[in-house]
Formats: sequence, structure tokens, C-alpha cells
Amino acid sequence: MTILHLNSRPWTVFDPGNENHRRYYYDFVATGTWGRCPVRFVVPDAQGDLISMIQRSLIRWYVTNEFAPRTKRRRA
Repeated sequence: MTILHLNSRPWTVFDPGNENHRRYYYDFVATGTWGRCPVRFVVPDAQGDLISMIQRSLIRWYVTNEFAPRTKRRRA
């Protein structure tokens, strides 16, 4: 293992439910670089490129959360 491996950012899988991961992607979109991102995202097998994978997972997450069934509140 080289010194470069010891000082590199850790690898992780993008999780759209993780607020920090969403913020990292937002920063990437705003700046056009991953330079300030403290982690490196892994692309799972057969997912295509990183940006497309993140966009698809975010769309799925936002649609699921926005249109999730809501429980009715009872009046006391």
C-alpha cells in the first residue's frame, strides 16, 4: 500500500437517503468538480456512469418520498 492510498478519500456507495451524500452531489452540480467531496462514490456493476447512477437513484428517492402514502391524523 502506498502513501497515496493512506491519504486518499474513502470509497462509499451513494445513498440518496443520506443528507450528506445529497449535499455532496449538490456541491458537484454547483461547482462542476468533486474536488471538495470528502468521499469517492462507487458505481455498482452495470449501473453505467457515476452521474447517471446518482441521478437515477435521486429521482427514485424523491418520487418515493414525495408520493409516499401518508397516515391520517385523528383528532383528539
